Formats: sequence, C-alpha cells, structure tokens
Amino acid sequence: MSPPIAVRRLDRYDGQRVTSHDRSHRTERVEHETVDVDTFLGRMVQHTMPKGFKRIRYDGVQATKTFAKVQGVIRAALAKVEGVVKGAVKIIARLTYRQRYEQSTGRDPCICPHCGHEMGVWRIWHPTYGVIHDEGEVIKRGTYASSAHQAGP
Repeated sequence: MSPPIAVRRLDRYDGQRVTSHDRSHRTERVEHETVDVDTFLGRMVQHTMPKGFKRIRYDGVQATKTFAKVQGVIRAALAKVEGVVKGAVKIIARLTYRQRYEQSTGRDPCICPHCGHEMGVWRIWHPTYGVIHDEGEVIKRGTYASSAHQAGP
C-alpha cells in the first residue's frame, strides 16, 4: 500500500512545519506549500482506513465514469424518497421520559394525581444511584439559568 504523499515530495521539516511540493493540474507548475505539523498529520491520517476495511475507488458507483452516468438517477431517487425519510425520522425520533411514561401507563407523570395540576421536577432519586438531579443544588451553584430548560422531564 502506498502512502498518501511520496517521501520525495517532502522538501523540508523543521520540527514545527512541513514544506512539500506538488504539480498543479490547472497551471502545470510546481507549487510549494508549508503547513503546521498538526495540519500535515491530519491530512495524512484521514487516508488511514480502520482495520479490516478496504478502500475501493475505481469500481462501482464511486468510479468517475460510472458516477457521472448515475448522478442524475441518484438525485432523482433521493428527491422521491425525501418526504418518506423525513417521516421516518419523526417516527424513530427519541421520546422524552415523560412521553415514554405516558405511552406505557396511560397517565402523564408530571400531572399531580390528587389535584390535577402540572408538577415541576425538583429532585430525581434513583434506587441504585441515589439523587441524580437536585434543582436546589443547581440553583446554589448558579447554573440555574443555563440548565433551567433541561430540568423538566
């Protein structure tokens, strides 16, 4: 397997920056580029495939000649299923605790069974983990304004 850039194209490395050269396809001239080591390594790492994966670039839909032919068909198919996909996302969207509880028991857990008014969540206690949310502690820490919208079920 060949590396993403040939070693002969690397001109200089000073410990912080890497200089390389390449022939531009547009201008047919040799162009030099100097980048930080982190940028250079980031560009190289993106070419590394996870263990067990194989890169196939010249066959199938990814082949340049094939992709040009099927691009219109792919776009048309995506346009047709766009509404269906959006509907499916709504179906599989994650439900809140309140919605799941109401679906399974038939009653809203935030409505008081005695007076019928909506209750606010002040403290959540779990039998194994103990108190997992305490609104009083949130207020004491001064983070109430940023987490007030998250406090509800």
